[in-house]
Amino acid sequence: MHAAVAANVYSALAISVLLLHALFILWVVFGALLTRSHPTLRWLHIASVVWGILTELIPWPCPLTLLENWLEAKAGVEPYQGGFLLHYLDKLVYPNIDVTVLTIAGVIICALNLAFYGRQIWITRPR
Repeated sequence: MHAAVAANVYSALAISVLLLHALFILWVVFGALLTRSHPTLRWLHIASVVWGILTELIPWPCPLTLLENWLEAKAGVEPYQGGFLLHYLDKLVYPNIDVTVLTIAGVIICALNLAFYGRQIWITRPR
């Protein structure tokens, strides 16, 4: 009985991390829309975008993916291999798209966010 309860707790925690991961990705993609009048949030979003670019281009393991995989293993579920985007979004939203194309698209979205901030700085700079 205790093992089943522990597995359910680990499974619920893994799902919570999955949702947090999805929210972080939405924050990276759409955060610029939410930070216009909040300078602190703007810098947090810029750091998140840079992190998103780095995790796509450099083979760093994402801490949320590692945590989710660990929790799934503790719950008795076979953890997925590879990154969050490839496991969930690629199969769900982008079937049969090459991994390189998905990575390039993610980097382009992040670069567009950074360009948006660069444009804001350019427009508001003292002349």
